[in-house]
Amino acid sequence: MPGELWLIRHGETEWSRSGAHTGRTDLSLTAKGREEASSIGVALDGRHFSLVLTSPLQRARETCHLAGYGVEAVADPNLREWDYGDYEGRTTAEIRRHAPGWNVWHCGVPNGEKIEDVAARTEAVIARAVEAPGDVALFGHGHALRILTARWLGLEPAAGRLFLLGTATVSTLGYERETRVITRWNLSCAPARA
Repeated sequence: MPGELWLIRHGETEWSRSGAHTGRTDLSLTAKGREEASSIGVALDGRHFSLVLTSPLQRARETCHLAGYGVEAVADPNLREWDYGDYEGRTTAEIRRHAPGWNVWHCGVPNGEKIEDVAARTEAVIARAVEAPGDVALFGHGHALRILTARWLGLEPAAGRLFLLGTATVSTLGYERETRVITRWNLSCAPARA
């Protein structure tokens, strides 16, 4: 049986802090986000992974590097975040002023990626990960990792809405016997504040 998939969401960016949808915009981490990324490394404590994949976007790559896995990481374009099209950089509240009741999971994004396309990308990541001979680390983004989780569990992509995922968190997907399950979810690695 393959190992666990360790889902690691990047640290804070300016847009994640504000709630703006950040898909293809290549933002770096804030100072707090860099602290969070280093804390992920402390929490993982040098854990060995047979494969480390990261989104090619800077915020995920930087998190991976600061967590101590940058040298062994391989960029996988399938781990990119959802392309939000015309809604890139806008918060849900801003979008709802023009599209009342809008919900990314059911309404989609104009001139962006369809949820089914994001799901297909995450299924390719899963297929690659289960071929590895042990645990796999996936450094990525909130919505894409939530969709990946839904697909891991055999759920429709929109079921990702059920899995809250904060920045600088670690979650794991594994097995109970042969059944795919969530083994840990949304564990914060953020440093404690005084």
